[in-house]
Amino acid sequence: MKRSKIIFAFVSLLLSIAATSAAQTAEKPKKTNFDAELAKKLGADDYGMKNYVFVILKTGPKDAAYKGKERSDIFAGHMANIGRLAEEGKLTVAGPFGKNDKGYRGLYIFNTTTIEEAQRIVETDPAVKSGILIPDMTLWYGSASLMATPEIHKKIVKKDF
Repeated sequence: MKRSKIIFAFVSLLLSIAATSAAQTAEKPKKTNFDAELAKKLGADDYGMKNYVFVILKTGPKDAAYKGKERSDIFAGHMANIGRLAEEGKLTVAGPFGKNDKGYRGLYIFNTTTIEEAQRIVETDPAVKSGILIPDMTLWYGSASLMATPEIHKKIVKKDF
């Protein structure tokens, strides 16, 4: 009986040591590649995230009203506006959707935290002004790394639209 109590105490001690060791290991902070300067430059919070406005561009009521050169000129202005907004740091991501049955034509992710500011920005788009496209906007919380997209894109593009 005395021997079993000693064995029980010994096993309990070993389990206690193992549990304490595991807890101490779990409490150690993870090693990260955190770059405070980059996080600040990109506007990241403690999670590496930030607020944006996500915009889905949909087919507008005047889509069929423009043909030929007039339509081409509007879309040339649309593309120039995208470039300008990216250069100014207001636009982090833009691009078209493939064919779909929802009338979705493209998206913008604006570097702003309010729908009102995003509305002012999107109204500079000739395709929106003309009614070819209409914006549907919502607040969005995403990776601050998106802010680096325009600079990276400049390094990988071979042709302009």
